[in-house]
Amino acid sequence: MKENDLDFFKKWFSEYCRAFYSSDFEDRKNFYLKERHTFKVCENISEIAGRLSADENGMLLAETIALFHDIGRFPQYAKYKTFRDSISVNHGLLGADTLRKENILQDLSPQEQEIIVQSVLFHNAFSVPRKEREDIVFFIKLIRDADKLDIWRVFLEHYESPEENRASAVGLGLPETAEYSEDVLSCLYRKQIVSLSTIKTLNDFKLLQLSWIFDLNFKPSFVLLSKRKYVEKITAHLPQTEAIFNLSVFLKEFIEAKILSPRQN
Repeated sequence: MKENDLDFFKKWFSEYCRAFYSSDFEDRKNFYLKERHTFKVCENISEIAGRLSADENGMLLAETIALFHDIGRFPQYAKYKTFRDSISVNHGLLGADTLRKENILQDLSPQEQEIIVQSVLFHNAFSVPRKEREDIVFFIKLIRDADKLDIWRVFLEHYESPEENRASAVGLGLPETAEYSEDVLSCLYRKQIVSLSTIKTLNDFKLLQLSWIFDLNFKPSFVLLSKRKYVEKITAHLPQTEAIFNLSVFLKEFIEAKILSPRQN
């Protein structure tokens, strides 16, 4: 893969996004949210891959995957007016199908095409597939980390923005009460990812987002997580109880241990 391939993909992606924009203000907010998210994820994946000393081809592949990882979000929202896969369609699968349908990767080698398509397909899966080739698994892990590091930013901006400025498709319609589930909280102490099917309130969903910490794969990702203070910022939007304070300490200690570990993953 060459630099001019990535330049072509960026131009194509911008034109692809523009084809979905319309005169509807709410639709434009939601499409812009995903377009901006995409370029933030490109920045994240480049930083992570760079800190892992990826070679030039690896860097180009990583940014291409980030560029296309949410390509399925655009036809998803256009048809269903939502970003919730559970009530519409799996956007990772739709993204992989879109890449095949558009044949945008045709000038790359078959191996490069497979890495990109499989990474797009599995970037939003509950866990990393174990049966894929080692090189594919590496890039799947890269995009999953880079994606989460910006999804935290997206939701924090959503929580902190006035209602009229929020992109409607970000919300899940959950009750904004002071409660959170003890079962969800205990799941984090077991270092497990919280399942979306178990949450009952918006606070549960915030705890679910914190559980993504246990699904990060690389030391540079934990460094960026700590630097951006996402644990502190998300817990600030939770009830200020002793239980939440203790959870914050627990999570920060987990992150610090990952950063100090001699291993990169």
